Parts: sequence; C-alpha cells; structure tokens
Amino acid sequence: MPFRFPLLVLLFVASSAALAQTEADYARYPTYTGSDLGLTYAGKQAKLRVWAPTAEQLTLRLYEAGTGGLPRATHAMQKAEGGTWTYTLPAGATGFYTVQATIAGQARAEVADPYVHAVGLNGQRGALLDAAAATPAGWAQDQRPALAQPTDVVIGEVHVRDLSMSPTAGVRHKGKFLGFTETGTRGPQGVKTGLDHLAELGLTHVHLLPTNDFASLDESQPGPRYNWGYDPLHYTVPEGSYATEAAAPAARIVELKQLVQALHRQRLRVVLDVVYNHTADARRSSFEQLVPGYYYRHTADGRLSDAAACGNEVASERPMVRKLIVESVAYWARHYHVDGFRFDLMGILDLETMRQVRAALDQQDPSIFVYGEGWTAGASPLPEAQRAVKANVAQVPGVAAFGDELRDGVKGHYARQTEPGFASGRPGLEESVKFGIVGATRHPQLDYARVNYSHAPWAAAPSQSINYVACHDDMVLWDKLRAANPGASEEELMRMDALSNAIVFTSQGVPFLPVGDEFLRTKGGAHNSYNLPDSINQIDWARKARYAPVFAFYRGLIALRRAHPAFRLPTQALVARHLEFLPDVPAGTIAYRLRGHAGGDKWDNIVVVFNGNRAPARVPVPAGRYTVVLRGLDVNEQGLEKLDQAQQPLTVPASSALILVQ
Repeated sequence: MPFRFPLLVLLFVASSAALAQTEADYARYPTYTGSDLGLTYAGKQAKLRVWAPTAEQLTLRLYEAGTGGLPRATHAMQKAEGGTWTYTLPAGATGFYTVQATIAGQARAEVADPYVHAVGLNGQRGALLDAAAATPAGWAQDQRPALAQPTDVVIGEVHVRDLSMSPTAGVRHKGKFLGFTETGTRGPQGVKTGLDHLAELGLTHVHLLPTNDFASLDESQPGPRYNWGYDPLHYTVPEGSYATEAAAPAARIVELKQLVQALHRQRLRVVLDVVYNHTADARRSSFEQLVPGYYYRHTADGRLSDAAACGNEVASERPMVRKLIVESVAYWARHYHVDGFRFDLMGILDLETMRQVRAALDQQDPSIFVYGEGWTAGASPLPEAQRAVKANVAQVPGVAAFGDELRDGVKGHYARQTEPGFASGRPGLEESVKFGIVGATRHPQLDYARVNYSHAPWAAAPSQSINYVACHDDMVLWDKLRAANPGASEEELMRMDALSNAIVFTSQGVPFLPVGDEFLRTKGGAHNSYNLPDSINQIDWARKARYAPVFAFYRGLIALRRAHPAFRLPTQALVARHLEFLPDVPAGTIAYRLRGHAGGDKWDNIVVVFNGNRAPARVPVPAGRYTVVLRGLDVNEQGLEKLDQAQQPLTVPASSALILVQ
C-alpha cells in the first residue's frame, strides 16, 4: 500500500488533517532546474522568480518599509517554465516586497519567497537588495585558513549572544555579530575574552549556533529575550537581532560577513549551525502559503509528521525541497565564505540530499567541513534506510556525525542527569568509550556487543566521527559532573572534567568542545537553556581567571593534539594498524598504544591510560623508558618527567589520564 500524504490544503485547519494525496501526485508537480529562483540581479536590474506550480495567480506587492503601511504598487507575476512565476522590476527599484498566491480561488497570506536573501524587520517582507553585493571592505581578499585534512579540525561551539553578553567580557557590541570582530578585549585579571580567547584556545573551527533568521525573537525589541534559534523563519538570511540595526536589510548581511572576516584573520574557520529539518510555523510559512502540502511530510491520516519535535518536518526527498536546501548551503559557502556546516537533526534529512550538499560544496572547496546529528527527535515517515542517520553515514563520504556512544560512555546518560559515566567511576562503559577512541570505525579489538548504542561501527573513516562529551543541549559538563557526583570535592570534579576531555582530544576523529567548558562553565544546573536569560547562558569570563590552571590544561591538550598526527589518523586502516588496546587492564580503566610513528608522528610509541575509578589503579604498560607528557591536569609536550618503567604495573591516580611517549 503506497504511503499517503495530505491533499493540497484548501482550508488548512490547525490539526493539518486533510484528505490524502499520494506521493505520486506530488511527483507530477513540474520542477524548475534553473539557478535563478528568488530575487536575482543583473547590474541594477532585479528579477523575481517564485516556484508555485499549483497557483492560479501570483501577486507581487511592493512596499516602502519592511513592516506596516499599504503597498505602493501591486503587480501580477507572469507564469513561466517549471511551475515558476516571474516579474522583472524597474532598474534601481528599492524597498520591500511580498508575494501572494491564489490557489483554488482562495488568496493565501502574503509572504517573502523561500529563496529570499535579504529581509526587513522580523522577516515579514523581502528586501529589494542585491545581498551578494552587500560586503564589508576587503571582502574580496578574504581567504579560508589552510586545512590539510578533516581530522585536523578542532571545533569550538558558541552562541553569538553568549560570547559577549557578560559584563566580564569587555566587549562593546554585546550579543551582536560585531562582538566577534573586537580584538584586545579583556576580562577579570586581564584574561583574554571573545575573539582573542577563541584564537588563544587553539581551535581551528568556531561553530556558531543558528545565525539564520529565526522566529522566536522580536527584532524590534531584542532586549533581554533569549533563544538558541532552532526555529527557522528564513533559511538563507542572517538573524536581525544579532545586527546593530535589524530594520536595515544590509546591516545583518554585512555584519555577519565582518564576523567571518574577523575569524579568518585569526586563522579560525567558521561553521554555521543550519536548521533545514523543519520551520518555525508550518501553517504560516512561505512553503505552505505558496505550495500547500509539498514541503512537509505527513502521517497517513493527514497530520504533519514531527520527527523534529517542533511541530513539523520538511520533506527533503522531494526535488524542490532538496534543491532549496542544497542551494541554500551553497549560497552560505559562496557568498558568506562559510567553512563548515552543522546540520541540526540531520537524521530527518534524506541521504541523497546530504550527498548533493557534499557535492555542491566540493565544487567550491572540498575542505568545507560537514557534520550533523545522526538521529531524529521523533518518528518519521521517511524509511530508516533513506535517512542521514549514524547507521547510514558511511554512505555519505565527507559527512560526519556526532558520537553519542563516547559522550554518554564518558559522562553518563545525557538525560539521566544524576547517572555517572566512565569518568565518574561507573563500571561497564569501557567498550563504549573505546568505540569513540577509534572514531566509530571498525577495529579488531572492540567488542561491539558491549557498546551502549551502536553494536557495529558506523563511520567509514575517523573524520566521520565527532567526539564530544557536551554541547549546547543538556547540561554543560561541569554541571553534569556535579549532579552525578554528589559529595565530590571541587578538586575531584576538576579531575573528572580533565579526564573527560582528555579522552575526547586524544581520540581518533574530530574533537568538539562547547566554548566555556575549558574553564568549567556552569549554567546553574539548567539542562535545556534554549530560552533562559543571559544570566544563565552568558559565558562568565571571571571563571577563566578563577580556573586558570584548568584553562591552561585545555589549551595544552589541544596543542598536544594539533602537534601530533598520531591522534589525527585519516583512515580506518591506519587506526586499526597503529592503535592497539593493551590487555589485562583492571575494570574502570582503558589503556592503548599508538605505535610505529603513527601518521608520521615524531614519537615512536604513545601510551595513553585512562583511569575512570575514583581510586588509584595499577595498570600494566609495556616496559621501557618513557617521557610523561600528560598527567591529570598537567600537560607539556616537552615532558613533565622521565619514567623508567619496568614490568610492574604503573599506578595511575584516581579519575585521571596519563600519556607516556617514546
């Protein structure tokens, strides 16, 4: 029995229930293959092309302002090829516009078109502006920092507002794109903050939580209201609340480009967190107003399906939805010089869409990094075999996924906040941690039956595995460790924290760190801070001064990884050949050796030992003379001490990592 989707909605009720229309009916809609959807410019001449194959009429309305007022002109658009409608505006036309479809005799709501690149306040109307030409000084000379291979990537995740809102940040443009452009900013005791901190930490990539135009904030009164931004209004327009003047369409465009430019000058690449899996409000969206039913998946009874747990999910497998997603990503890369993309709930999107995203980016620069969440937040009518989930990521070379096996193995279950993990002394999670250590690839020494979530490797190469123990979702690491270890002293918790990310940054694959965790960021125990105030979400730079030794450890840990290719092997075969787990280690410990100048490393052998127990452990390691380069919270590539290790086991302190090299 074929899967059923809703009929073209004529009277779209709140439940979205409708008579069913088959997928074959949608397949009969004409598609457009040209590259000029939306507003395009030839010199000062603008042309608008909108796909609306079921419309009987499409009306263009022009306005003086982005909100309010009556239209200054109304024009009937002309029906054109591939289900599109077009209108050529007078040369030099300025102002704002909407389009309104008439379908089955009913006039729909006025909307900006799905391909809009510039908007007025709150995204209510498109702007008659050549967005590609809105650039800061020196933009033509902007270059991506060099990147040799994907496993060289080190990602730091941050929300635009969080970086600069605290009074301790010393940043003038608080909560704005331009806050990332300020250099020389200092916090308590003179610590570097903002952009200077990101460079000092040693990252290669800065992952920004959603910067596209989202619906939850009133841009006319941004004030104290806060949101992460996972409620997209327009896919390819910057968010206005992060601009110095939200009502000025060019400001948000130019200032986001200035952010990119500033990070590139510091040899930092920029990753955008993109949310193509759903929209903020399906009923009011340009998708539904222009082509009812087409852009969203539905259940068999006609309701909107909701794998995003946000009310709807997009039907990325349909040609014109896929085209929109692929061209939007390519636009960000080409016109904003974006260096990477993190796909929110990537498992909702289909595999072919992600393949085409990768192919489109490869045409510009194969080093653009792509990764995402390899899962959904709920059931989807799209068959599992077609989804871009972890289990299928090997079918999409050049696309990575987050490894929740390592995450929950190290710190404990993400949602059961009081449940400890390996780093807090909980036994039985060693194999899940080892799964992450080998970058979710096949390794002959792993017992996959004992891994927490995946009982088979899912990454074809280490570069497809994002290793992490925390992100913006759920508790930050410090709060999780406190919740899971009641009664532990601050010193004990600091050791657990250092151990947790010592595992992440020495594992094969790509390490990921929420900015602020490197100095024990806290959100006061909040586990879902998406709409909580700045007092919870802002980065408190006083903690960088207070926990200076912890920051020094993280900085040294990242430097150690970046200096040694043994921790950044590019292929599964090299990991299987050079990484050997040591036998006969006690419960609650993991030990392995990177042997034979792995990856061309100057060190012949590297022995890595993790003791998750809350007591010292005696761990056997191969006999020999070693240099200790990491112990607990101390790290020094030149060596902390020399060690002549005979056959007897090595005593490793509680809740700590130890790295020995030859």
